[in-house]
Amino acid sequence: MLCQLVRRLQAAGPAVVCPLPKCVFLNSLLPGLALSLLLVAQVGAGTRAKVMITSSLDGAEQPCYVVLPDDHDPNQAAPLLVSLHSWSADLEQRKPLLEQMAGQRGWICLFPNFRGANDDPLACGSPAAQQDILDAVAWAKAQYRIDPRRVYLTGVSGGGHMTMLMAGRHPDVWTAASAWVGISDLASWHTSHAKDRYGEMMRRVCGGAPGHSKAVDEQYRRRSPLTHLHRAANVALDISAGVHDGHTGSVPVRHSLDAFNTIAKAAGGKQITEAEIQQISRPDGRLDQPTASDQTVDDSFQRQIHLRRHAGRARVTIFEGGHEGIEAAAIAWLEKHVGE
Repeated sequence: MLCQLVRRLQAAGPAVVCPLPKCVFLNSLLPGLALSLLLVAQVGAGTRAKVMITSSLDGAEQPCYVVLPDDHDPNQAAPLLVSLHSWSADLEQRKPLLEQMAGQRGWICLFPNFRGANDDPLACGSPAAQQDILDAVAWAKAQYRIDPRRVYLTGVSGGGHMTMLMAGRHPDVWTAASAWVGISDLASWHTSHAKDRYGEMMRRVCGGAPGHSKAVDEQYRRRSPLTHLHRAANVALDISAGVHDGHTGSVPVRHSLDAFNTIAKAAGGKQITEAEIQQISRPDGRLDQPTASDQTVDDSFQRQIHLRRHAGRARVTIFEGGHEGIEAAAIAWLEKHVGE
């Protein structure tokens, strides 16, 4: 009887956590067997389901949502979009418009947890958090036909931080990435937030404030995208921020501009000058002498653009807005990139 159940579950397809409260691990009934069975249901077209993925780094079971488009055809290769939650959130954070737009294009979406909110050493860009994202991608490729030419990554705020970090640490995984209002230098960001909850969270993650010890400083350095973005020179990485962020929001635009400059330097491209960074960082957020690209009209943003520059395959945009992402602009950037 049990063997028949196992075979039926294995044949059912990708395993998902059953939402019914009576679902239990059957290994409690079989303590002598190295076997854990979770009652499962099949993930079908139009489904949003939570799956458990075993970390290849430490063996921890990590939750992740997978969303299949309504017209998903298992016989056709589909693009994969990995969306990363923000700084204080976890995988339960919803992105309904992003899901809708991706579904209309036939994309499969993943929403990994990567150790949850950034208040623990295992979160916030740790090796474990990075591996959770890589494991989620590997899981999706094992379960579905994923188009290897179209594997995309995006995130806002803390998700923007992790998007830039993953682009720098694992550049070969991504066809294109879109990072919004992300933190690029944790030590610098701590200076702005030493007295609030973000500062407290960083101290929990890194073991103290910057300058506490060499070991603590190394934690801030390793978890900061600026340390790694020189390796992202060949990634189609879009970095965007609202011009008022840092004044009305929590992440100054310098984080996005410094991230772009790190890539531009590695790619041999033209960097944004310190004078321009100072100008766009003012409360009025305007360049004294904008270039032609800074006056671009981009229908996907539906906002005035105050600065736009390109270097290598990277782009940076400072737009009229605050601490936010624009789903249509993220999708527009990603979908125009198809790998070889």
